[in-house]
Amino acid sequence: MWSNFYAAGGWGMHPTSLFGFLLLSASALYALRPEERFARLAVVLGIVTLAAGLLGTSVGVCNSFLYIADVPPAKQLATLALGCEESLHNLVLALMLLVVSGIVACVGIMRRSPRAAESATRGMAVGV
Repeated sequence: MWSNFYAAGGWGMHPTSLFGFLLLSASALYALRPEERFARLAVVLGIVTLAAGLLGTSVGVCNSFLYIADVPPAKQLATLALGCEESLHNLVLALMLLVVSGIVACVGIMRRSPRAAESATRGMAVGV
């Protein structure tokens, strides 16, 4: 599975990797400078990364079902299972990127001072 993981996932691996790289960058930026705007950016990029992984998986599964009729009946089940397994690589990549980014972002959460969090909350309540 791991020897051709990226290639087996197909075209959906490219946008998932792009958004995942941006997510990792935003998480690292938040770890270095724990500001609220970087946290929001990381959350949005996490959602987009997951959506890209789900889109790649969905398209791959749809294509597997679309072309299964072209396969001899004796090999259809095995071919369909292989197609679905390869399609799931997109989702696996997205989840791996989300887990690593979440761990990196935890550094920013730990570095954020309680006083900064309190003033941010007070400012939101006042409407600043």
